Parts: sequence; structure tokens; C-alpha cells
Amino acid sequence: MTSSPDPTRSTRHPQPEDLTRFAWLSIAAALVTIGLKTGAWLLTGSVGLLSDAAESLVNLVAAVVALVALRVALRPPDKKHNYGHSKAEYFAAAVEGLMIFVAAAVILMVSVQRFLDPQPLERVGTGLAVSVVASVVNGSVAWVLLRAGRKHRSITLTADGKHLLTDVWTSVGVVVGVALVWLTGWDRLDPVVAFLVGVNILVTGWGLVATSTAGLMDASLPKEDNERIAQILDRWTSEQVQFHAVRTRESGHKRFMEMHLLVPGGWSVKRGHDLAEDITDSLLEAYPDLRVSCHLEPIEDPRSYEDMGI
Repeated sequence: MTSSPDPTRSTRHPQPEDLTRFAWLSIAAALVTIGLKTGAWLLTGSVGLLSDAAESLVNLVAAVVALVALRVALRPPDKKHNYGHSKAEYFAAAVEGLMIFVAAAVILMVSVQRFLDPQPLERVGTGLAVSVVASVVNGSVAWVLLRAGRKHRSITLTADGKHLLTDVWTSVGVVVGVALVWLTGWDRLDPVVAFLVGVNILVTGWGLVATSTAGLMDASLPKEDNERIAQILDRWTSEQVQFHAVRTRESGHKRFMEMHLLVPGGWSVKRGHDLAEDITDSLLEAYPDLRVSCHLEPIEDPRSYEDMGI
């Protein structure tokens, strides 16, 4: 007896690439920068550098969450998850956004306390040098993650890269603030800069949470992609071939599309199926990772127009 094919296994689309190596890179960078920034804080006593070190600790937690999410997203579809596990990436982005909020809250609180009770800084030159080295490490890893996120359409890597890039700007602000304290002798500049950094971090966190929420709500593909898909379908449209109920959505690194294909009712099943396959192939030429679902309908039947879509 011949076994039926597993509908959860795709023969048209390759398995997604394992991206966990980028999460391990982020974890390594977080550990290095935590050590460097903590050392800079201990040397100087700067609340700005303390806030910078605290954010690197958040980076470590976020990188571990990203590693777990990427491992889960890599799992193929199964009987309980026919569409795969790619939405796990949105949870990682949401957690990163929330962790950024926590870091910002700590930074804002400590900066206000230090503003009310300013403390002189010590060994500023050495502390700044250490902080600059940590920023170079974070900036390099952020560039790698953002590039990989764009290439592989991974919201997890993009979120982690933006998180590290925020850390870089945090460090730049802190270094400037500590340097100004060193030059002017006004100790309250240190917590003022730390407070501004905290506000900037809040903005970044809000952006990550908003992006992840949109993904969990099955947001449509970007406008330019939907327009390109419409142009491809227009090339197949004729008096005998029509389309409606064309819908798209994103799920992590995966993209899905469904459509109703209307053809003459007198066509054979094979002819209609062959046309659907040819149209799907033309869509996959433009979007190799697109999962296309096509519903075939007779063009003369009024019931075919009951679901015109949006």
C-alpha cells in the first residue's frame, strides 16, 4: 500500500537556514561588553557608565531569548503546527522590547537619584577608553546582525541588531556626558545624559514591541510587495482567467499568499491545475519563499463571487 504524502512537508521550498550562530555571536558580545562596562563603572563611579553596563546585561538576556526563538522557528511544520513555528521570532522581538523598557526604567531611576545627590567621578580617562572599546564591539556585532536580518528576513536578528545599535548610541551619549563632566567639573551632567539615554531607549523598545505585535496580528506584506504580486497576476488575467480574494501575510521569515482563481467551468481539472501551478511558479520566481494557496472556481458560477476579499 502506497503511503500518502505528508501535507506538512514542502517539496517546493527548502528548509530555512539555521541562524542560531548569530545569536551565539550576540551572546558573546554581551558577555564581553558587560565585563568591559562594569570595569569602566568601577573605575569611574559614573552613573552613566553604570546604566550602560545595565543595558548590556539586558542585551545578554535578550540574546538568550533570541537564541531560543531562532531554534524554535527553525522547526519544520508538524501535525499540530501546519504552518511551521516561524512566529516564535515575534515573541523574541516582544521580549527584547520589554527588556529595553526595564533597562530604561532602571536608568531613569538611577539618573534622577544621582542628579539629586551628585558624586565626583574618578579615573575618567581609563573608564572612557574601556567604554569606547565596548562600543566598538557592540557596533560591529550590530552591523552583522542587521545585515543578516535583512538578508534572511529575520525579525529576531533585526531586533537584536537594533537593540545593540541602541546600546552603541547609549554608550556614545554616556561617553560624551562623562567627558563633559571631566572637562567642566559639573557632576550633574552625568545623570542628565543618563536620563536622556533612558528616554532614547524607551523609544527603541516601543518600536520593537509595535513591530512584533503587528506580526502576531498577521499583518499583510509591505505595500510594494503586494503591488508587485498584483502586477504578476495581471499578466495572467484575461477574459477567461480572473483573480479575487488575494490576501498576503507575514509570519517571521515566512510569507504566505492565498487567492481565488476563476476559470471557465468547462475546463478540465488538469487544465485548471496546470494553470494554477504555472501562476504559482511565476510568483515563486519573484518570491522564492512565498507559500501560495490557490482556490479554483468556475468563472460563470455566482457563488464564486461570494467571497471577493478585501
